[in-house]
Amino acid sequence: MAYATTNPYTGETLKTFPEATDQEVQQAITDAYEAFKSWRDVSFAERAKVMSAAGAILRRDIDKYAKLLTLEMGKLYEEAKLETILSAEIFEYYAKNAEELLKPEKLPVADPKEGEAILIHQPQGIVFAIEPWNFPYYQIARIIAPQLSAGNTVLLKHASNVPQCAAIFDDLMIEAGLPKGAFKNLYAARHHTAVILNDPRVCGVALTGSEGAGAIVASTAGQALKKATMELGGADAFVVLEDADVEKAAKWAAFGRHWNAGQVCVSSKRLIVVDSIYDQFLEIYKAEVAKLKAGDPMDPSTTLAPLSSQKAADDLKAQVEEAKKHGAVVEVIGAPVPEKGAFFQPLLMTNLHGDNEARHWEFFGPVTQLYRVKDEAEAIRVANDSPFGLGGSVFTKDTARGVKVAEKIYTGMVYVNHPTMVKADLPFGGVARSGYGRELIGLGIKEFVNHKLIDVVDIDAPF
Repeated sequence: MAYATTNPYTGETLKTFPEATDQEVQQAITDAYEAFKSWRDVSFAERAKVMSAAGAILRRDIDKYAKLLTLEMGKLYEEAKLETILSAEIFEYYAKNAEELLKPEKLPVADPKEGEAILIHQPQGIVFAIEPWNFPYYQIARIIAPQLSAGNTVLLKHASNVPQCAAIFDDLMIEAGLPKGAFKNLYAARHHTAVILNDPRVCGVALTGSEGAGAIVASTAGQALKKATMELGGADAFVVLEDADVEKAAKWAAFGRHWNAGQVCVSSKRLIVVDSIYDQFLEIYKAEVAKLKAGDPMDPSTTLAPLSSQKAADDLKAQVEEAKKHGAVVEVIGAPVPEKGAFFQPLLMTNLHGDNEARHWEFFGPVTQLYRVKDEAEAIRVANDSPFGLGGSVFTKDTARGVKVAEKIYTGMVYVNHPTMVKADLPFGGVARSGYGRELIGLGIKEFVNHKLIDVVDIDAPF
């Protein structure tokens, strides 16, 4: 695996980084565990100071951080700034809430003779984080902010195409006052994953990435009897019912499919529209996509970024061609994109019938899957005809109806009248092939702590 900064807009490789040696990995594990032995006893108030400082630094130096996102993975500069702020908000959320989220819980007991039972939440050691390139800072923040706040320490293996985004978080946490070794970015080689997970000082792994990567890492963690959380792929359904505000729904669909160049696990990938409003919706949707302007991601007028790499664009093109072989009908929509850079022309894909395997694929880029359904019941059926179960949306003017439909969609998250969002104070995670476990809020901070029962019992109480 080659760690390198290659600008997806220009195609220029700007900097390369050597993989970590076996000795460096072992030293990082040792340093992380030595840091853990003291960090676990640091008060919540002191940990909160570090988290608050990290958030403040991100806000203060937003331009520096945002430019690096744009440079390494092609994110629109305005979106890069929003991601930097979101990361700051996550640090600030845990600075404010970690102590309350992990406070001891007194348990009700059926008989006072059972004793006074409390549940305490204690850190366990080193958490290994394996993160993807599409949100380089947010992905780091949403694991290290809760885990460091809980008293664990973290080792990071980031995507190979965002090495500088990974390294700058080392600098960030040092400047914020985190003890040496408590967080460390490693340019780890593939074989190091097993090395790290088999070390007894490591308590688990949090991975965000592809199904394939998740299956391999989860298997390795299972063999090592280590806890794992998996945030994997998604093919979010975007259901538009006949009583929806069609114009607003279509505009949200265009945004939901194309932000971050469509490289989002919770993109609105499958548009499922009831027959009576289908034609109206499609006309508005195409018009909105036509407004997108591909170009320099640093230019404020650009609204469609390049993909993260030329390989990503080539792989997506090959996937579309394969879908055609299965019967998919593909239509070019939107304005032409530049030939230079890792751009991908927005496409509309239909004829994804029950015999077409492509209806179960995730297209990680500006490829829209469109389904015409007769009614609400069929919309729910199509929404659930997916191996994934991450997020989803339901559009209707009757919000009570929207909630009922949302309850019938098998995913970890459903939004009524909005594309799936990512926020510092909302949980994130899915079911089925989209993985397991949750990140953010109290669910995320409790994933890698020991929920220990302490029961004070009268010595003369019966067994």
